[in-house]
Amino acid sequence: LPHLQNMNIQVEDIRIRAILATYRKRVPVTEGYVEVKDEGVWKQICDKHWSMKNSRVVCGMFGFPGERKYNTNVYKMFASRTKQHYWGYSMECSGNEAHISSCRLGKQLPVAPGKNGTVCDNGMPAVVSCVPGRAFAPSSHSGFRKAFRQEQPLVRLKGGANTGEGRVEVLKNGEWGTVCDDNWNLVAASVVCRELGFGSAKEAIAGARLGQGMGPIHLNEIDCTGFEKSLTDCKFNTESQGCNHEEDAAVRCNVPAMGFQNQLRLSGGRNPYEGRVEVLAERNGTLRWGTVCSHNWGTVEAMVVCRQLGLGFASHAFQETWYWHGDVSADDVVMSGVKCSGTEMSLSHCRHDGAHVSCPRGGGRFGAGVSCSETAPDLVLNAELVEQTSYLEDRPMFLLQCALEENCLASSAQNTSLTSGYRRLLRFSSQIHNNGQSDFRPKNGRHAWVWHDCHRHYHSMEVFTHYDLLNLNGTKVAEGHKASFCLEDTECEADVQKQYECANFGEQGITVGCWDVYRHDIDCQWIDITDVPPGDYLFQVVINPNYEVAESDYSNNVMKCRSRYDGQRIWMYNCHIG
Repeated sequence: LPHLQNMNIQVEDIRIRAILATYRKRVPVTEGYVEVKDEGVWKQICDKHWSMKNSRVVCGMFGFPGERKYNTNVYKMFASRTKQHYWGYSMECSGNEAHISSCRLGKQLPVAPGKNGTVCDNGMPAVVSCVPGRAFAPSSHSGFRKAFRQEQPLVRLKGGANTGEGRVEVLKNGEWGTVCDDNWNLVAASVVCRELGFGSAKEAIAGARLGQGMGPIHLNEIDCTGFEKSLTDCKFNTESQGCNHEEDAAVRCNVPAMGFQNQLRLSGGRNPYEGRVEVLAERNGTLRWGTVCSHNWGTVEAMVVCRQLGLGFASHAFQETWYWHGDVSADDVVMSGVKCSGTEMSLSHCRHDGAHVSCPRGGGRFGAGVSCSETAPDLVLNAELVEQTSYLEDRPMFLLQCALEENCLASSAQNTSLTSGYRRLLRFSSQIHNNGQSDFRPKNGRHAWVWHDCHRHYHSMEVFTHYDLLNLNGTKVAEGHKASFCLEDTECEADVQKQYECANFGEQGITVGCWDVYRHDIDCQWIDITDVPPGDYLFQVVINPNYEVAESDYSNNVMKCRSRYDGQRIWMYNCHIG
């Protein structure tokens, strides 16, 4: 039998039309007639040869993980009262197709004698009822977790700009690792998507196009039937010789059309990727556009806006937008107190003040703004190197004048003798990789960099990393913060050219595929633990802690180690990301 793709049926030529009032009010529609657009006219499909496998494929196309049974009697009664226009064919799906165009064309239905229409003898229009999946979870922090993640998930997506896309990572032996793209296809990708509560896969992505992971490569040469509950149920090769992170597999899943992008717009920008954020809100019983209060507006909130509009990642968040002339009728603030976690699908899912809007600065020129980008950097610390290079040094105070000036010592250092005193320093090296899809650049341009005469270099970021020692209940007992001496490409992968270096007031940043190394023997690359008693602790490093620069994934900016200090020596172990 020929495939439906030979008939040039596109995604927009298939729809689920809600028949019952219960489902007509829902967005998205999860139950109704399956209809095909034929020469500009929507027609029903006869259910005589319709199967649950067909329903599974249709539901997957619309972002739902599976199909379910429905009340046939209600639809029989409705069909008996209304005239139908049937499509002239049936279809036959195996159930693992990502799109109905991959199904085979079934039997041609008979034409009614003396009429132009098609006959569905003793049948009725085909109906699908889809499992809602992630569609009705307003936030990945609440409903979705309760409904779909009662147990620790075995698969996750990282580094994607939009909901339902990202690099595929698998949990094995307590450690997250990536999947090699050998034999990676739509069938395997669809298993991942459905496992996570989405529909079938829209695209199986190879070649680390959504960023490289770190750590082990857990799975290779995956072979799925398409009906597995989890990717880990498929056949695969655990050996990954010949694979590297340049071959990390990724997916884009079909997600339900929730209509979130219609509740938000960017106004006044030079291009569609930037502008003042304007929200559609109900005020006094009518819907109207208004601005978002920019107080405490930051990169995390901007990320949600860009995702909601399908514009990728945020590149900047703006608290003043006087240079973008938005719609004057939308100057009034309709949303304030916005605080997002960064995972929300819509700005309305973030915490905010609701109807009790409070914004002393007002909207207009002070309305919140964003600029979006299709790509973003992603910084990850090499945890293994931290574990390997940690040691203690008792350093005389007279060698620490620059560090004291830069606030890299504990507050008690102010009272330590410059001639005979010393500080006990926990030193370590850090190697910070950019595994994203664009270069990591400082928030401030070089005109705003600060010259430090003591070290004879410019600082491009006020705070680049936090170094903390915590007791086992999470209370901070010692800290170190390091302003960025400079951001540069210390080393790069074989096929990547260095672009950034500190010398001669050079451009600062970290190129994709490169890493910046801060050796253990440079100033401020430590935590001052002079006042810390012996005991068991947690050592923590946080990169880009204030989210000053947008990244595709902030969850991998934290590294933690267990540590034991006996008063003279320190042991660092079990260092890990996240």
